[in-house]
Amino acid sequence: MNDYLSTLNEPQRKAVLHGEGPMMIIAGAGSGKTRVLTYRIAHLIENGVDPFRILSLTFTNKAAGEMRERIEKAIGLEARNIWSGTFHSVFAKILRFEARYLGYTSDFSIYDTDDSKSLIRTIVKEFNLDDKIYKANVVLNRISGAKNRLVSADDYLNNPMIQADDATGKLPEIGRIYKAYSIRCFQANAMDFDDLLFNTNVLFRDFPEVLHKYQHRFHYVMVDEFQDTNVSQYLITRKLSAVHRNICVVGDDAQSIYAFRGANIENILNFERDFPDVTVVKLEQNYRSTQTIVNAANSVIAKNKAQLEKNVFTRNSEGTLIDVIKSGSDNEEGRLVATSIFEEKMKDNLNNESFAILYRTNAQSRAFEEALRKRGIKYRIVGGLSFYQRKEIKDLLAYLRFTVNQRDEEAFKRIINLPKRGIGDSTVAKIVVTAAENGVGVWEIVSSINNFVSGRATAPIDQFATLIKSFRVLTEMGKNAYEVASHIAQASGLLKELHEDKTVEGLSRYENVQELLNAIKEFVDQADEDEDASLSAFLQSVSLLTNADEPDEDGDRDRVTLMTIHSAKGLEFRNVYIVGMEEDLFPSQMMLESRQDLEEERRLFYVAITRAEVKLTFSYAESRYQWGRLKMCEPSRFLMEVDSRFLSFQGHGVERDSRDSGARGGRSFALKTPAQKLVPRTQAAPMHTPSEGFTPSDTSSLAVGQRVEHQKFGFGVVARIDENGADRKAVIAFDDAGERTLLLSFAKLRIV
Repeated sequence: MNDYLSTLNEPQRKAVLHGEGPMMIIAGAGSGKTRVLTYRIAHLIENGVDPFRILSLTFTNKAAGEMRERIEKAIGLEARNIWSGTFHSVFAKILRFEARYLGYTSDFSIYDTDDSKSLIRTIVKEFNLDDKIYKANVVLNRISGAKNRLVSADDYLNNPMIQADDATGKLPEIGRIYKAYSIRCFQANAMDFDDLLFNTNVLFRDFPEVLHKYQHRFHYVMVDEFQDTNVSQYLITRKLSAVHRNICVVGDDAQSIYAFRGANIENILNFERDFPDVTVVKLEQNYRSTQTIVNAANSVIAKNKAQLEKNVFTRNSEGTLIDVIKSGSDNEEGRLVATSIFEEKMKDNLNNESFAILYRTNAQSRAFEEALRKRGIKYRIVGGLSFYQRKEIKDLLAYLRFTVNQRDEEAFKRIINLPKRGIGDSTVAKIVVTAAENGVGVWEIVSSINNFVSGRATAPIDQFATLIKSFRVLTEMGKNAYEVASHIAQASGLLKELHEDKTVEGLSRYENVQELLNAIKEFVDQADEDEDASLSAFLQSVSLLTNADEPDEDGDRDRVTLMTIHSAKGLEFRNVYIVGMEEDLFPSQMMLESRQDLEEERRLFYVAITRAEVKLTFSYAESRYQWGRLKMCEPSRFLMEVDSRFLSFQGHGVERDSRDSGARGGRSFALKTPAQKLVPRTQAAPMHTPSEGFTPSDTSSLAVGQRVEHQKFGFGVVARIDENGADRKAVIAFDDAGERTLLLSFAKLRIV
């Protein structure tokens, strides 16, 4: 172990050698936190701590796997005895052991987002509600938010503030839908992703003997990416570590970017309040990026008020300036970025995988895809259609799920008439409603169909039940996952139907199912003698996968990566392009209502910058199409916040001032807005706080000379009105933000 210690800097060594008591490691971007966590766990085991007593929680399967591999290299096979994985996978494991306490069986299904939305749509239809108002994604997000705050369906219905909020939003029935959704999930012996956290909290709250068991099992609890934890996750980890108090959290408040998923930055900001005797270690040396990139990132994040104090630095080379590419349109932006990638590849003899294009929204990828294709540059999109989300894959998985759990209503609805058995939608709906009315699962109805349904449909339903029973026998005989799955694929008729489709698409679907069977075979072959290789175990591992955990389908990893900045968290690339650097796009127009939202957007920009190792490029467009209309754009305020000493400009419209005698030749700059107003880098407009009760006015009769207020730019006077049908624009001279051109159909102005 001493060999490993010699490779660490002083703060890293302090974190690894820390013994008893709570510890918080503030780990700046690229500071080697994974190495520290790995060595800390290895050090504990080498000093006599039983690996079964260590719990290590991460946010991705990939991160958990990498950590386990590193520890195994350091100390050997003992590393496999650590309880290590994502929050959801570890808590799913605990829930399977203790399912009986909550009224579930250990073979409960885990619903993905599509399953949850399907069930919500069914409930909305049964309640005779308008599905255009009660959209499945809106309802699911509301339910998910409640669960992350540990608000049960009953609590939701009995909370007058929540009910008033729903009524104001013209969604008064969400509470009733939430209640029905919870009941139906329970009847289906199913949990959604949020339930894995919610039910673990319920388990530990209502059954102190279970909490006591795991508190004494885990002597050391380690939490990676602590800044991304929500209320539910923090409460669980705090309870688990309450006895031994050996909790070690690792995170960076400057990289907290998942508030929309329920992440609570207060968890890390207030950790010292909850654990007054905590040891704080700051990892401030960045090993990833050049000095230019690190300093540029620091100059941005310094603008945030809510943060823990740290001074990130690097001893890497100074590196090149950050290029800023200006383009006339979004299509030109795509072309210029693709050209830059091609030239960088030729100049430095780089592979495609050295490059990443990061954007704020998935919709921005089109222009870059087209441009890269024209250049003949291979690329991959992270966050596109997952292999496990393809229809043919979900069809076979639904068969496997229903074989393991006959109460799984969503799996049943997917496979009851697949392949076609002559069972109509009305018959399926009757089965589902009958099961719900009788408080039982659909299998109780299906397995004795003649007692509930009459007519021609009874024979094929009875045949379906016999088929499922035959599949169930294989699992009860102890057959492994591959033996059961390959039999189901054949006997169900799915493979036969796909094989008979001789179209290109049909062949592709058939090959995808074969690839799924290959994955199951690999799962079985890689399981140790004492590991569970059952179908149930495979389904659990698949249900907890994310897109980031999946390999490239064709095995060709030499591709430019296109992804949202949120998806890029935890990754690094030699050359990074941050594109779409425009106001209302990045920062997003949706994130300008409060300082907290704006600071989260700034943290997102910080994350994007710190993905780059050697070369970083920003780009923005002067115009782009949004919602079918051409919109004039202005450079992002975040560009203005980067210290200009670290920037180099590509393209016209940039004013340089050589009078400044600062570092790098003393260049400062100003960017021309669409209104041709120069906004100096050193005079970025201050954040405006809207007047109390701010309400946008009707601007259809707005006239020159009127005084107005804008939520972001503050107060100003209308200097000119440009009439152009629906694209009516106003040029406004703002007191602090200078002259701006606004599209009145979108601008929210209050006439003073």
